[in-house]
Amino acid sequence: MYYVIKRQHTSPLTTFISFPVPKYIASKNSENVIFEFQKNGKPERKWVKKSDIVLLTDDKEFFIKTVAHFKEVEATQQKLIDAAQEQLDQSIETFTETMHTEIDEFSEIRDSSDIPCILKDL
Repeated sequence: MYYVIKRQHTSPLTTFISFPVPKYIASKNSENVIFEFQKNGKPERKWVKKSDIVLLTDDKEFFIKTVAHFKEVEATQQKLIDAAQEQLDQSIETFTETMHTEIDEFSEIRDSSDIPCILKDL
């Protein structure tokens, strides 16, 4: 059995995937590695660019250790993102409340004579 860690480009919050594969086909003349596996009893092949493969090994222990390390780093970074998102959400809420208050206060004085607003004549 071989073990693969592959770089993911589809989402900034999912940077890698890892999976076992029973067979691979590679060539020095190709920029791809073909991973062959069984799905629903039928052989399937998946082409992966060599540049997207972080690790291809038959050392299961090293693979597990490396994936665990990446997941730890990912979890740490996710906590930072969650905290930043929480702070952003709070800032957006404060912004919205402040702007609504300002607009409401202006709306109260809009009809005064020193505000050039056509609406009061309609």
